[in-house]
Amino acid sequence: MEEKKKKIILAADHAGFELKEKLKEVLNESEVPFDDLTPKFDKEDDYTDEAFKAARKVVKDKTQGILVCGTGIGMCIAANKVKGAMAAMAYDEKTARLSRQHNDANILCLGARTTEEGEAVKALKAWLTTRFLEGRHAIRVNKIKEFERG
Repeated sequence: MEEKKKKIILAADHAGFELKEKLKEVLNESEVPFDDLTPKFDKEDDYTDEAFKAARKVVKDKTQGILVCGTGIGMCIAANKVKGAMAAMAYDEKTARLSRQHNDANILCLGARTTEEGEAVKALKAWLTTRFLEGRHAIRVNKIKEFERG
């Protein structure tokens, strides 16, 4: 029985909008369902607002998200303020894969100004197809979750 693909939550600010649109094409080609929370370009989009909105939906729906801004850093910081979000900044295929294997990241953050489109596509594909390794990594991730609970 084939595993049902999780619906991906997408969001971007003005700087990440164009790369997000390219990543949507990749998701469509891969038949991965998604919900685009920023479907129209708005030069006033603020990465904090978009990250909070998307991270809340990822946590509420128990799914995964892809966030894109200029560097990816702002989105990552903001998303990680949402309880239950495990956002990871990736610059390439390797960091994207490791964020899933070792950190069980539920949100991938990418920078449109810092990562070439082709590398961002490779990172997305690696992230979507990589599973959490569990074992000693689960112990560490559970420490983070325990700390977050207070």
